[in-house]
Amino acid sequence: MLKKTVLTTALAVVFGVPVAARAADDGELAQIRDQIRQMKESYETRLHVLEQRLQESEAKAQANTQTAQQPPVAAAPVAAPAAAASANAFNPAVALILGGTYANLSQDPNQYRLQGFLPSGDEGPGKRGFNLGESELTLSANIDPRFAGQLTFSLASDNSASVEEAFFQTLGLSNGINAKAGRFLSSIGYLNSQHAHAWDFVNAPLAYQAFLGGQYKPDGVQVKWLAPTERFFEVGLEVGSGAAFPGNDRNKNGFGSSAVFAHVGDDIGDSASWRAGLSYLRTGAANRSYDDTDHTGVDVTNAFSGNSAIWIADGIVKWAPNGNPVDTNFKLQGEYFRRKENGTLTYDTLAQSLGSATAAYASAQSGWYLQGLYQFMPMWRTGVRYDKLYSGTPEIGSLNPTDFARLASYNPSRTTLMVDYSPSEFSRFRLQLARDQARPGITDNQIFLQYIMSLGAHGAHTF
Repeated sequence: MLKKTVLTTALAVVFGVPVAARAADDGELAQIRDQIRQMKESYETRLHVLEQRLQESEAKAQANTQTAQQPPVAAAPVAAPAAAASANAFNPAVALILGGTYANLSQDPNQYRLQGFLPSGDEGPGKRGFNLGESELTLSANIDPRFAGQLTFSLASDNSASVEEAFFQTLGLSNGINAKAGRFLSSIGYLNSQHAHAWDFVNAPLAYQAFLGGQYKPDGVQVKWLAPTERFFEVGLEVGSGAAFPGNDRNKNGFGSSAVFAHVGDDIGDSASWRAGLSYLRTGAANRSYDDTDHTGVDVTNAFSGNSAIWIADGIVKWAPNGNPVDTNFKLQGEYFRRKENGTLTYDTLAQSLGSATAAYASAQSGWYLQGLYQFMPMWRTGVRYDKLYSGTPEIGSLNPTDFARLASYNPSRTTLMVDYSPSEFSRFRLQLARDQARPGITDNQIFLQYIMSLGAHGAHTF
């Protein structure tokens, strides 16, 4: 009887139902239930009417827009505020990132190479002097209640423009499943899914340059599943055309690359959190060419055909006093790469020197980086990163190893220090010093000054 009294009193407070304060019989409870049912029906009816009014207002707003584009014959009616707000909700949000650098390099960047690795074409510190860097223009919006879309243009220092991302994605499919299709930053590893302006250093780690050509951006489909657990856990699958390095365009039907990944994370008390992941990428190449110098000193073009398989293990730990990163915080981040390539290697494909020849090729290579970032006071951070690659000794069958100067065994490394100042969340200035030993016997001392400016709508960065 006491439970009935408590329930009746609570309902009376919430819904204003006039019932006795101390006791309620079954008849009174039935009356209350009936009133709740009537209120629900009334609410659903009113909601339906409002939805109809919204649809009518949107239709009127669209008709008014079309009328305004024609030669005026009469005063155009003013669109209702609700219709205008609804129409603006589907206008694309515009975000612009302005980035630029000044680079002082002790070695000629045109001679840069990661010794012991088949080149991707995107290695190196970039040009000397002032450069535009990488600027980005992003348009994004909800398409309808089920889909959203995003388009990101990348503007390089040589005045070239490229499509960095162009995809649509689902919004809240059931059971924690979501998908996207188009061109997107792959979710393999940790750093790969972040745009360059969100990186903590000016350039990508050496492992990303050697194994992914800087950043892996497939054209394809991605499906993710987020587990309904207190601890963060997600798994995903990607299939794509395979045209992005370490693959290339093979003019084939179906998909040319596939990737799977899993990430798990959780809090450590009130002040720290962590995330770890494991990823696997498999793709292929057909006559993926690169320039080299043979044993006679002649510049030749060689080519690799075969399969590439990459494992990536990543981890990150973040700390901030009581979970508040405004004043001070610390971040420790690292990734390990392991790649195996098997196929054939063709020497001098254009017969520039001694005539072309092909033999079996196999390599097993690895690399890693570890970096720490410390914000020692509001707006100021400092960080250090160490990169290391291991080329191993590739197997090139019956071909002469001295005809492949770039594949001679070596373990490149780089040590980087940086300090940056962020007056607000929309602006950042960075000084970076690096000691790069990508080639035997040569040290490239590098100094970078960088600015990053954010204009317009800009969403929060991932963990």
